[in-house]
Amino acid sequence: MRSRSQSLEFALLGFLIQGPLHGYELRKRLTAIYGPFRALSFSVLYPQLRRMVLAGLIEEKLVTPKGRSRRVRIVYEVTANGEKSFNKSTALAGPESWEDEGFEVRFAFFSPTPTANRLRILEGRLRRLREKSEVLHDEIERGSVGFDKYLIEWRRHTLESVDREITWLEEMITTERKSK
Repeated sequence: MRSRSQSLEFALLGFLIQGPLHGYELRKRLTAIYGPFRALSFSVLYPQLRRMVLAGLIEEKLVTPKGRSRRVRIVYEVTANGEKSFNKSTALAGPESWEDEGFEVRFAFFSPTPTANRLRILEGRLRRLREKSEVLHDEIERGSVGFDKYLIEWRRHTLESVDREITWLEEMITTERKSK
């Protein structure tokens, strides 16, 4: 995903392919991907949904819920164009799908992604993190001239996280190759 907006569009289409949802439920599901500390505000979500409606990727329907509440809700559904766009995106496996911003969203929708593309994304992410690990190792070994002790400690912490993800990716790649 080249931009945050594209990443958000991909995630929204992925959720709506599973079935119609209203804005609050979409926000809850997005929080499950991005985590509770990168909360997505409604001031970002609803303009994105509006752009997607105007682009013909999704449509709005007014629904009156059953039960005590009679408040009309807007429910979003994916269109044929939206489904086509989502499927086209899952068929892509370029650098934007394994960089930090795009990887977690792509991984959240790995099930509909073709196996060969899942492998390319995992392998691309692995290469990217190995490069990052190498840079961090070099910085730490050189003593990171000009870095204070806390920044060096932060680099060590980051390196440990990267190395854990590398181990996890290697396991995921092995599993994916066995399932081919």
